[in-house]
Amino acid sequence: MSITQNYKLNLIQWYPGHIAKAEKKLKEQLKRVDVVLEVRDARIPLATNHPQMTEWVGSKERVLVLNRVDMITPIARSLWTDWFKRQGEVPYFTNAQQGQGVSAVSKAAQAAGVEINKRRSDRGMLPRPVRAVVIGFPNVGKSALINRLLGKRVVESAARPGVTRSLRWVRISEQLELLDAPGVIPLKLEDQEAALKLAICDDIGEASYDNQLVASALADLVMYLEAVATNAFPKKPLESRYELNPTTDTGEAYLHALAQHRYNGDVERTARQLLTDFRKGFLGPIPLELPPNFASQSAF
Repeated sequence: MSITQNYKLNLIQWYPGHIAKAEKKLKEQLKRVDVVLEVRDARIPLATNHPQMTEWVGSKERVLVLNRVDMITPIARSLWTDWFKRQGEVPYFTNAQQGQGVSAVSKAAQAAGVEINKRRSDRGMLPRPVRAVVIGFPNVGKSALINRLLGKRVVESAARPGVTRSLRWVRISEQLELLDAPGVIPLKLEDQEAALKLAICDDIGEASYDNQLVASALADLVMYLEAVATNAFPKKPLESRYELNPTTDTGEAYLHALAQHRYNGDVERTARQLLTDFRKGFLGPIPLELPPNFASQSAF
């Protein structure tokens, strides 16, 4: 199954001007950075992997943060942990809004900079704070992570993409400085399946997509995952929330049936409500991606 098979004529593209400007400045600042904190959405770790990340990181140390761990099941977290470790990476799962896992991220960033100050000391130079940059797609929780690392609100954070629009250095402690950067996104979203998942999770601007199309794709994914990933997925999330069993073949058909069932036939209102309920966690902890080695992953 591919969630894009019914939506190929509705391309999702989003690249606002402030991102282009910020990305240029980010590249200029990267030479001053010791450590890269890459933040992804734990619900879609692959879709929120920027294709240029390896180029940006280069030889620098990288700390991989999967935020919104509260929005996936513990089994999904375990599956991703095992998969990333097989790739030679250690993922740090966080819930930046509540502070879960943030101290481990701070320790990892500082540990990554120990060798830097050792080399400075060997050259007779004084130690300095480790300089880290927080990079990721829009609305994955970068600013919330920085606020938690600092212990107070110093950068604006909101549950919508595009809030941070300029680069800003923030001193976390005597050992750590962070560069808060606006969300970065590829100039062109070549992978439209990933683009749909970004839209579902509210990780790109709403103006770039059609709510009914994206809500239908969400219903398709939920119905499919419920059938094939039973251990890593909550039971009957749509039926439990809306008291309507998804017996239809497609997400679009379910969306229209739900509109008749709950919202007087208003499909647009239904689409918005379905997306809002998912984004707020009202459908339960739902991972929209599972690792490539998962038995049925080839269908995603």
